[in-house]
Amino acid sequence: MHVVATAGHVDSGKSTLVRALTGMEPDRWEEERRRGLTIDLGYAWTTLPSGQDVAFVDVPGHERFLGNMLAGIGPAPVVCFVVAADEGWQAQSSDHRDAVAALGIEHGVVVLSRADRASRQRAEDVLARTRSELAGTGLKDAPAVAVSAIDGTGLADLRAVLDDVLSRVPAPATTGRVRLWVDRSFTITGSGTVVTGTLAAGTLAQGDRLELLGHADSRSVVVRAVQSRDTSYTSVGPVNRVALNLRDVAAMDIRRGDALVTPGAWPTTGVVGIHRTTGVPYTEAPEQLTVHVGTASVPARLRPFGTDHARLVLDRHLPLVLGDRMVLRDPGSRSVLGGARVLDADPPALLRRGDGAQWAERLAAMDPAGDVLGEVAARGAVQVQHLRRLGLLSGDDAEAPSGVQAFGDWWVHAPVLEAWQHRLRHAVQALQERDPLAPGLSMGAARDLLRLPDERLLSPVIQGAALEQHSGHIQLPGSQGNLGRVEPAIAELERRLSADAFRSPEADELAALGLGARELAAAERTGRLLRLRDGVVLLPTAPALAMRALARLDQPFTTSQARQALGTTRRTAVPLLEHLDSRGWTQRLDAGHRTVVR
Repeated sequence: MHVVATAGHVDSGKSTLVRALTGMEPDRWEEERRRGLTIDLGYAWTTLPSGQDVAFVDVPGHERFLGNMLAGIGPAPVVCFVVAADEGWQAQSSDHRDAVAALGIEHGVVVLSRADRASRQRAEDVLARTRSELAGTGLKDAPAVAVSAIDGTGLADLRAVLDDVLSRVPAPATTGRVRLWVDRSFTITGSGTVVTGTLAAGTLAQGDRLELLGHADSRSVVVRAVQSRDTSYTSVGPVNRVALNLRDVAAMDIRRGDALVTPGAWPTTGVVGIHRTTGVPYTEAPEQLTVHVGTASVPARLRPFGTDHARLVLDRHLPLVLGDRMVLRDPGSRSVLGGARVLDADPPALLRRGDGAQWAERLAAMDPAGDVLGEVAARGAVQVQHLRRLGLLSGDDAEAPSGVQAFGDWWVHAPVLEAWQHRLRHAVQALQERDPLAPGLSMGAARDLLRLPDERLLSPVIQGAALEQHSGHIQLPGSQGNLGRVEPAIAELERRLSADAFRSPEADELAALGLGARELAAAERTGRLLRLRDGVVLLPTAPALAMRALARLDQPFTTSQARQALGTTRRTAVPLLEHLDSRGWTQRLDAGHRTVVR
């Protein structure tokens, strides 16, 4: 299926031409048929000689309805540009030419209509003028056909030319995300809400859940049924005119310019960075503009950064990505100011002095095809999925460019990663120097310090900074056994416990050595001591030594028997036995008996 939009001045015979090609009436309104003037978008379709199906979006030519025209031509990849052979190029022809140029449309046919009303010389002159006017657009080399919808002259040639042109249009992507710009919304009795639009890429199927991005809010909707050309399908691919019967939404809640998109696959933005493709320099454009994209028409404010680049603030959020084409109009007139291409669909906020100049410099240096490295550098770190949503990456397999480190689904700019590593190491080192007994910098403190976008990035930062992680704390390599000033006291305590393994020091003995709770905790973290409840302190080897002695007792044994076998006090024996229970080495049978677990 292909979709072709008409373009051309008022009374050029566009609707008559579509009617002759398809045998269908494109004008939907009684007023249009009565006045012989297309006011809104019309739709018709046919099958070409090759068997290709083609749908036409017939647009109005009158200057008062240029907004409707842009809604029709915006999503269409091919244009049938019509100029009346008897009247020649008109002012509205220039408006439509500017729209074609602004949208970057490169495929189409030039039609000289009403050939029966013009001499051969007149037709040649009109074609020459048309060629001259279209020279700066994608239609500069488009084939031309003179036709008369009245007597049928040239219609067969036009069908053949359309066949050839459409065969050269690149095939759209049938998989991937969907963005359907709505051009009509209405209710059918017994079915409910129906919307129509041109499906440019992706596939729509019955039962699909889509996100409706409306004028006021967004909501989830379900596709109840799919039609194309008055025929029901279970699924429809691009490029196609589609009608979707939607569930969970009223027709009055959907308007032209809304979009139906794959949930979670499209960013929505109210600010974009743009590059001028056609039209007046931005320094000469008015601040207040009307922006046309897809079928949407949105008021916007333009902030120029030179003649060719600008920041555009939209009145409402739209699903826009890199490369999207826009038509800019002056709301005070009906003319097209020019075209723009989206370069930055998610620009940073300009909060400080100098931010604007810095961003403008980056914008001017952006590759129209996409600047992945620049986007990652601007953010410091970004998820790959976000780059795909912005249109900077395609496909499932993407390699990080030079200067970017990949950690799972995150890409981090190398200088930012190095800065994180340096800052973390400096903080850990400063803490170690200030307080050698500290367990290290906690993971939470490290996250707060670095303000990482995802806590999963902390581990590679720790590793890259040549630091170590123990029990939820970050330390310098080799610092785990460094006890600083309390080292002599711990060594003395170790000597005493080595001589008498189960004689836990009393509180006054520990105080005399200068060992408080903080010092003992530091020694325990380094594996030098074992702390049990009630202030009992032993060597880490004490449990294994105790098990040797307990295993020699008759089983089961009492607490008193264990105390005697260990040669210690009840103050030490009870916490030690409870520790052995917790490790599963002994088992408490009742209030007074235990047994060794073999």
